[in-house]
Amino acid sequence: MTMLQHEITDFTANVYQNDDFHELTKADVLGHWSVFFFYPADFTFVCPTELEDLAEAYPKFKEAGCEIYSVSCDTHFVHKAWHDANEKIAKIEYPMIADPTATLARDLDTYNEADGLAERGTFILNPEGKVVAYEVISSNVGRNADELLRRVQASQFVYEHGDQVCPAKWQPGEETIEPSLDLVGMI
Repeated sequence: MTMLQHEITDFTANVYQNDDFHELTKADVLGHWSVFFFYPADFTFVCPTELEDLAEAYPKFKEAGCEIYSVSCDTHFVHKAWHDANEKIAKIEYPMIADPTATLARDLDTYNEADGLAERGTFILNPEGKVVAYEVISSNVGRNADELLRRVQASQFVYEHGDQVCPAKWQPGEETIEPSLDLVGMI
């Protein structure tokens, strides 16, 4: 079963962000582009390197009109403790969602029942809250914020220009392809 075009479920979650706790709901996610960035757990090994990479790229995502939401099955209290204890995590300004009941992890099919943890899943959601791109990878391999940003930007482009597609390694401002019968077998 594919998650493409799956609309995120209604949810309410506790969030740690900018030295504060608040709630986040589905309504807060709608109306803008979002990345839900699941990782197995706080106080682990690969996760801080990924979250720091996202923290450093966060201004570029905001510039693109996209919010980052990191998500693990830890509580918001654990997120705060990790933020206070780790210099990599201390750089984070984006919302860190607490999903201790695995509501979001189950909805986006990235919950590992046997381990009680989220898999390393990345989901790009359009302003309607629908998944337009996703990947789930092994828990021992980190992801790349630059490639994720490129995929967000490409997804935004095709969302706005439905008659065009973005080739491999496409970057904003580069040429796209307008599919047509004349191009079959020519690319």
